[in-house]
Amino acid sequence: QVQLVESGGGLVQAGGSLRLSCAASGTIVSITTMGWYRQTPGMQRELVATSSTGGVTNYANSVKGRFTISRDDAKNTVYLQMNSLKPEDTAVYYCGADAIYHSGGVYLAGRCWGQGTQVTVST
Repeated sequence: QVQLVESGGGLVQAGGSLRLSCAASGTIVSITTMGWYRQTPGMQRELVATSSTGGVTNYANSVKGRFTISRDDAKNTVYLQMNSLKPEDTAVYYCGADAIYHSGGVYLAGRCWGQGTQVTVST
């Protein structure tokens, strides 16, 4: 089993900054990609930024130049530094990890999700 615990969400004024953290724990064998996704009511969950093995990062066009993803593999933790926040960044932010892990004596692979953290940007 894999548990992802997010922290760092909150309310901030437009132009401000927030830093999200997500720590993975459990019977993890390896994690290839860790990233952040966001969702607003009635909309599909969308990619914000991902960090893959080897340091490859990927960003949504809407956050390029404002958000920075980083990762500490020793701690199985991923961070998202969000600067110059805009009201349209308001959403529930979810941490996702593509992991191989033990469960019930077998190896499993799949994407695991955190519980989400609310980010609200006011005008």
